[in-house]
Amino acid sequence: MVFGDCYYSVLVVSAAEKFNATMATLLPPTDYYPVKFVTNIAAAKRAYLEQQYDFVIINAPLPDDFGTRFATDVTRGNGTVALLIVRAESYEDIRAKVVSKGIFTLLKPTSTQIITQALEWMAAARERLRRLESKATSIEEKMEEIRLVNRAKWLLIENLKMTESDAHHYIEKQAMDRCCSKKEIALSIIKTYS
Repeated sequence: MVFGDCYYSVLVVSAAEKFNATMATLLPPTDYYPVKFVTNIAAAKRAYLEQQYDFVIINAPLPDDFGTRFATDVTRGNGTVALLIVRAESYEDIRAKVVSKGIFTLLKPTSTQIITQALEWMAAARERLRRLESKATSIEEKMEEIRLVNRAKWLLIENLKMTESDAHHYIEKQAMDRCCSKKEIALSIIKTYS
């Protein structure tokens, strides 16, 4: 699944060789890159420390842990989308615990068709998270500009005895005249008077 010129990076956590072989065919490098396979949660934690992945797919249980906690950890506060694949006897209990954390669950045994569909759902969720991340970055940048402009206005008020309205108008006019952002003008004023 390619988004623009972007690929989805995938970490597959599974001790089952047959499952890993199937996943390798469903994650071609033309759409998913890099794809890393590990066989336990300890290795998954190390891999995730080295690189954040778009998708984490956990074929539970694993030799050293079930995988629920790791799935929860990787989806907390970042753009990773997690999928837990669990046996029928624990499916309802696990699904109930993780659905509120935004973690997808699949019942096993499963089919390649269902896994392909799950990958499409994960891609949709990742793109939604990507848009939210972009919006959050935009808001943070705007807030930073407002802080800098306010600081520059107070420096103009203190040093040039302008009113707040005059200082604001001065910064806007300078930005228009110089064909640059108010942030750049504010930084220039801060540098001059600090």
